[in-house]
Amino acid sequence: MHARRLGRSNLDVSPLGLGCWAIGGPTQYQGNQFGWGEINEDEAIRAIHVALDAGVTFFDTADIYGTGHSERILGQALAGRRHQALIATKFGLTFDEYSGTMTGRDASPEYIQRACEASLRRLQTDYIDLYQFHIGAFDSAKVGPVLDALDRLVAAGKIRFYSWGTEPDGVKRFAERTHCPAVQFGLDMFTMFTDTDAAQMLALCDEYDLAAIVNGPLGKGLLTGKFDAAARFPATDLRHQRGWNLREGLLAKQREALEQLRDILTSDGRTLAQAALGTLWARSERIIPIPGFKTVSQVRENVGALQFGPLSPQQMKAIADLVVTSFAEDKALPYQQP
Repeated sequence: MHARRLGRSNLDVSPLGLGCWAIGGPTQYQGNQFGWGEINEDEAIRAIHVALDAGVTFFDTADIYGTGHSERILGQALAGRRHQALIATKFGLTFDEYSGTMTGRDASPEYIQRACEASLRRLQTDYIDLYQFHIGAFDSAKVGPVLDALDRLVAAGKIRFYSWGTEPDGVKRFAERTHCPAVQFGLDMFTMFTDTDAAQMLALCDEYDLAAIVNGPLGKGLLTGKFDAAARFPATDLRHQRGWNLREGLLAKQREALEQLRDILTSDGRTLAQAALGTLWARSERIIPIPGFKTVSQVRENVGALQFGPLSPQQMKAIADLVVTSFAEDKALPYQQP
């Protein structure tokens, strides 16, 4: 798969990016975990280098991930190679960088300026390619001062573009401005058939010529097929905090459906993780999935999906048919081949 344009911007981007949330390490908010457990910094940096060597150019992080830690690791990894990468980071959630604790949120123009300067320092760069508003539950009618602050950062050369992934009205408000080329939201091979909000987001991407940056493309790891019903997660992993249960309920049903699809999804030599990414490319050429990672082996498997590209129409239909059968109560959407 070849590089593509990032929405209506002038930037070319790889069809696959990397999500850098997990490499931030543990983060807390009001006693709850907001991260993916402990990490090895050297391994994370090696993994980013493997991605760069494989042609991945898009790296998505946020200042809140590890309360600055993810940005610092990405900045170290890109030292001397900044020209090879497009950096997307986020702002709006406040934190204590030294205690590793999230404290709240702030969308004031003054805070946006300070947050941008702090991210630039941690990332060891003079500019951010895509600066993303990270507050989801925000009144889109009051977003004008946020947009004005972002336009000032563009004029100052601190950022090149900006975006917001939230409800449709918010996307429209951002898309009215010249420097919004993308939107970010969650989607995976099962929710693409059941999530009406995501379907609406993709429709807006077509309407406004936006790239669709998709987080959670591997279903928080479920779609790799590497977890069985007895899987457990460490206390510092948000999946533990959120009571991930693979023995019953929706997650168990998705895991069982994945096993039913295993043979057809891997019939052309892909792994399940690579098939999950290929599903999204088959859904829309606008989609740039950003799977998370901690290790070199995870990155190698994910970038290997680029060799296979989108799933075939036959594979996509098999997924759609199973979803309609297994998730009827979730109001499965009709599948239409792009």
